[in-house]
Amino acid sequence: MSQTLHPMLNIAIKAARAAGAIINRASLDIERLQVVAKSHNDFVTEVDKAAEDVIIATLLEAYPGHGILAEESGRAHGAKDSDFVWIIDPLDGTTNFIHGLPVYAVSIALAFRGQVQQAVVYDPSRNDLFYASRGKGAYLNDRRIRVSKRTRMLEALIGTGFPFRKGDNFQRYMKMFEDVMVQCAGLRRPGAASLDLCYVAAGYYDGFFETGLSPWDIAAGSLIITEAGGLVGNFTGEPDFMYQREIVAGTPRIYGQLVKTLAQYTRVIPEEVSPLDGAGEEEGESDPEDDALIASLQEAEDAAQAAKLAANGEDKPKRTRITAAAKAAEDRGDKDAAPF
Repeated sequence: MSQTLHPMLNIAIKAARAAGAIINRASLDIERLQVVAKSHNDFVTEVDKAAEDVIIATLLEAYPGHGILAEESGRAHGAKDSDFVWIIDPLDGTTNFIHGLPVYAVSIALAFRGQVQQAVVYDPSRNDLFYASRGKGAYLNDRRIRVSKRTRMLEALIGTGFPFRKGDNFQRYMKMFEDVMVQCAGLRRPGAASLDLCYVAAGYYDGFFETGLSPWDIAAGSLIITEAGGLVGNFTGEPDFMYQREIVAGTPRIYGQLVKTLAQYTRVIPEEVSPLDGAGEEEGESDPEDDALIASLQEAEDAAQAAKLAANGEDKPKRTRITAAAKAAEDRGDKDAAPF
């Protein structure tokens, strides 16, 4: 690569390529794979596990004091109390993979005190490497990438995800899709959220939204988008999206228009003000073990935020919407940036 990369990003790229090699070898003989259903339409293969193992081994060999949050093994590996946590999805798009559809990726992010600092999304079938370091821009292979310049929803191509797990509130999804579809040029659902986010960063899409996603689906892609000049938040336009199972991203102008449309479908607003029947019901959008893990992570983040507020003499968090101006101000005055 032509530019000098951060050492931690280099290790992440090494891990992603090692996992990609395992995935590519397995893709040559998919019929021999052992597939296990974690839940309805939610699959895991021996390839997921082998790819995750090699990623974790590579990361911990270089940084044994770091923490790990991985899709298949959770927090079982690494240091439990480290400020540095690697967030890993070894094979995003497993359903595509086991059907031979070449739309899947390896996603690796490094968070420092809850803020993503390094990100890699590797598409092994195309040998496409998306990566970013906070404050250093986003890249596809050796080329700097930026979000598109489109500003009108009528001209925008939007990526999304469809409900697929047992218990999903399909009617709620259909209403949400309809509201967006009538405003844009088209909706796409390839089936790998980490790549969808990178496609926004590269300007292929102009925006993206989905519910039911976990931190390992979105951590790396979210940094790549912001480093490419885009915005990421929850459905009400606030930065609290990592553990909320909802995300919206896009160019600054398209992002704002999507938030305006999607705010009524948020799961973080009080249930009694939701205009949709069943919007506050348990929708079964994820595996129960994932729910428990993410809930514990959210509690830990809430506790850390409360401690920070208490130290600053504040009693409740300020809920501010993400805008281009707010994002620029945050980047200039970020006090939680990693010490490197």
